[in-house]
Amino acid sequence: MKMEYWHNPRCSKSRQTLEMLRAKGVEPKIVEYLKNPPTEQNIRDAARKLGVPPRDMMRIRDDLYKELNLANEADDALFAAMAAHPALIERPIAITETEAVIGRPPENILRLLEK
Repeated sequence: MKMEYWHNPRCSKSRQTLEMLRAKGVEPKIVEYLKNPPTEQNIRDAARKLGVPPRDMMRIRDDLYKELNLANEADDALFAAMAAHPALIERPIAITETEAVIGRPPENILRLLEK
């Protein structure tokens, strides 16, 4: 299975989810999105594959979200904010050619393996 994995190695949930994938025999292409941020188009594509609006893939409880006053912003502004501040992106996200899943809780990722 071809999979891209937006990973933050400092996050225990992200590490745990990666371990689950590897235990199932999946070695995804790891993208440390804080070091190598996705483009706005990559983020839009991920949201489309997730089937969610951009706010649903954001860390809305994060101080940065509040500091940037994003609570009432439209989708385009949210995509731009995630591209400019990748720390706003919820983690981890596993992306295949046709769909994506946010690994919170980590077991969510297993849905991609059932296809």
